[in-house]
Amino acid sequence: MEAGPEDFVPPPECPVFEPTWAEFQDPLGYIAKIRPIAEKSGICKIRPPADWQPPFAVEVDNFRFTPRIQRLNELEAQTRVKLNYLDQIAKFWEIQGSSLKIPNVERRILDLHSLSKIVVEEGGYEAISKDRRWARVAQRLNYPAGKNIGSLLRCHYERIIYPYEMYQSGANLVVKKRGRERIAITITWGSRLAWLVGVFPFWFLSSQIDSYACRLCARGDEDDKLLLCDGCDDNYHIFCLLPPLPEIPKGVWRCPKCVMAECKRPPEAFGFEQATREYTLQSFGEMADTFKSDYFNMPVHMVPTELVEREFWRLVNSIEEDVTVEYGADIHSKEFGSGFPINDSKKHLSHEEEEYAASGWNLNVMPVLEQSVLCHINADISGMKVPWLYVGMVFSAFCWHIEDHWSYSINYLHWGEPKTWYGVPSFAAEHLEEVMKKLTPELFDSQPDLLHQLVTLMNPNTLMSHGVPVVRTNQCAGEFVITFPRAYHSGFNQGYNFAEAVNFCTADWLPAGRQCIEHYRRLRRYCVFSHEELICKMAASPEKLDLNLAAAVHKEMFIMVQEERRLRKGITEAEREAFELLPDDERQCAKCKTTCFLSALACYDCPDGLVCLSHIDDLCKCPRSKQYLRYRYTLDELPAMLHKLKIRAESFDTWAGKVRVALDISPFSGLEELRALESEARERHFPHSELLQQLKNCLSEAEKCISQALGLVSIQEQRVDLPRLTLEELQAFIEQMSSLPCAMHQIGDVKSVLERAEAFRVEAQKALAELPASLPLLPGLLERAQQLGIEVPEAKQLRRQMQQCYWLDEVRRTLVPPAQRGTLAVMRRLLALGANVAPSPAVDKARTELQELLNIAERWEEKAHLCLEARYNLPPPLSHVSLSSIIHEAENIPVHLPNILALKDALAKARAWIADVDEIQVRTVAVFYWGTLVISLPFSVSY
Repeated sequence: MEAGPEDFVPPPECPVFEPTWAEFQDPLGYIAKIRPIAEKSGICKIRPPADWQPPFAVEVDNFRFTPRIQRLNELEAQTRVKLNYLDQIAKFWEIQGSSLKIPNVERRILDLHSLSKIVVEEGGYEAISKDRRWARVAQRLNYPAGKNIGSLLRCHYERIIYPYEMYQSGANLVVKKRGRERIAITITWGSRLAWLVGVFPFWFLSSQIDSYACRLCARGDEDDKLLLCDGCDDNYHIFCLLPPLPEIPKGVWRCPKCVMAECKRPPEAFGFEQATREYTLQSFGEMADTFKSDYFNMPVHMVPTELVEREFWRLVNSIEEDVTVEYGADIHSKEFGSGFPINDSKKHLSHEEEEYAASGWNLNVMPVLEQSVLCHINADISGMKVPWLYVGMVFSAFCWHIEDHWSYSINYLHWGEPKTWYGVPSFAAEHLEEVMKKLTPELFDSQPDLLHQLVTLMNPNTLMSHGVPVVRTNQCAGEFVITFPRAYHSGFNQGYNFAEAVNFCTADWLPAGRQCIEHYRRLRRYCVFSHEELICKMAASPEKLDLNLAAAVHKEMFIMVQEERRLRKGITEAEREAFELLPDDERQCAKCKTTCFLSALACYDCPDGLVCLSHIDDLCKCPRSKQYLRYRYTLDELPAMLHKLKIRAESFDTWAGKVRVALDISPFSGLEELRALESEARERHFPHSELLQQLKNCLSEAEKCISQALGLVSIQEQRVDLPRLTLEELQAFIEQMSSLPCAMHQIGDVKSVLERAEAFRVEAQKALAELPASLPLLPGLLERAQQLGIEVPEAKQLRRQMQQCYWLDEVRRTLVPPAQRGTLAVMRRLLALGANVAPSPAVDKARTELQELLNIAERWEEKAHLCLEARYNLPPPLSHVSLSSIIHEAENIPVHLPNILALKDALAKARAWIADVDEIQVRTVAVFYWGTLVISLPFSVSY
């Protein structure tokens, strides 16, 4: 089952555009610019620049209108079908003297229409009862299982729906006549209610006897049980009726034939009623705000738009709740005044108002802009050329429709709460129509042009579930919504607001307008204006046409003339007719209702009718000799009009041809030639087009390429330090320059750079392969790489090899004898530099040995430092023999070690001191032995 309205899922958002002030100056140009994107969604929203805020020009005190009444659940197509069904079945029981009471099942009203439809889909009442499938019927109606609801549904169906369905089928009225013999046919009403009307042949001697006989069994006996119909005066036995009646009913009674005739009477075409009350803007706003605040039980501006949207679709899908709102729709601005300022003699405008009155975004101005097609229609077509006004309240809706003649429309919300829109793109228009007809055939059977009446909604989720693409948007005050040709759209108001809308047609609309007329022909729908007359009127004054419009009209006119030539073949009798002077209803085809202009077929003997040349067989039955052609232009005049159009459009077409040749065909067009074409377009004010944009893009890209090529050459010549291209980027750059449809001599310079780069690569690869013998060549190659002006892979390899060689050489010079021993700082610096050198076996080996040597040197330095510190400590110092050993081992390390040198110096001083002490001791002993003097030296003397 489909998701219910309470589970409404908003469709995706439509595109939203925010033009700059420069873009905003050309309304139709901007719409043409966004069309490739926006028309894919059917509708789009445009937010003007923040400073564009037109004053509200309606005279509020004098504005009075009568709104339409909208019952929400009558708007939705499927809900209306259900309500129509309930009306018919209620009428059926009412005619028979009973009132219909719809039962509740599981605390909700039983949907009788869905029940009837599901029973038919499941095979009918008898088949379901025989197979005991009423539980499945309950399941399809979304009732919970296990509560014996199927049996309850069967009872309700037998009591309420089955008699009505039997009447609708006419089964209880089937009577065959054979000569003067009338035979009633056996009628079966389910296995439980089977009953048989016997066959009783009678000869009727007079119509009087026949008039008092039962219409079903043809017997006249038991007249106390004969019922007289109050509608047709036929008689029926109460026991012959289906279902049989237990007694003669009281009051008015109608027979099955009259009941069936009444129930099968087609319903009246659905439409909106006008309210009886007239409102001002203030009184309508008070009513609308009170209704919304009471309904949602909160201030109007605090109600979330999402909540209003869900509630709207819940209400339009509900057969239980009957909510009625009012909508001031299609109010003529000519009579009541536009919301935009207007330049007329009635009111003096301020300077600001004059600016907005002249703005192309003013809906009174847009339809008559130079690029607009509708400016060539003299009549003020209300709603198309003259804006309509809309005063909305919460839930007031506009139903699915497309604009007359598949034109564009633009809607501006002057003020108030948002308006929610739904849109379907033109390519899905027929799909939407098919889905709606498939889901609600009952409505379209009685009203084939239903979608043209603007009175029917269908839930967007339902359409989307059947593959129709739908988008939505919330239009806020100060925003525009554009609908594109043949884009279905609908929506509703979130609250009290005031909007204005009008149609417009641009050059790109002309093919769609022609297709629409053919569509109207098939539907036999009246036209709002004659498309042929519009084309011919523009063709008659080509000098007034915008160039782009002139080119489009020429194409349409050519197609029209070719078709006219084909249709006029074989017709000889003809009279000229100024069709534009005739009222539309006097020149409409009697068959397809199209408004004739170029030609029509008429009959001398039947002067009141005419047909278009596509329906010449439908004019009348008179001989062809009585029929004659009424034409507006001869077949010689039409080509002359085409030629004038061609002259007007020729400059643009010729220019466009040159551009196409330059861009698509000739790859050797000069850059100056393209610049001249762009200058011509600017000087002649050619309209913005895809071709002009393509030309501008090509020029822009070519100029960028030239600038980059010149920069590349300057890097080589001046040897400036600028960002460099890689070889792959240079090759892509050459391909880009080659692909442009213009010749640039700079491409030769760029190719020369590539050739030099390729030659350099060959030499560099050879030098790299011959290392280390080629090491002296590397500096020169690196210098050449720098002069190339681009990055080549071999240059990086050369730099890496040079860096490795320089580092290894410095390590060798630092450590290998007879080099002067390096310090620990030098060692550490070499290791730090080595970390940034590209790895290689030689580098890795040198870095490892250097690190080991540094570690050993640091350990010996630490040991020497400890020895130096030990002389100040209490423990006995090391012997000079141990120190000598340490110093001897450390002298083998090819590193300058300051602590070892200090230790060596201390050891030398100690040895000198010891030598002095020994000499003094020797002398003292000698004197003692000689007996001359005995000297005692105190040990506390400090040396």
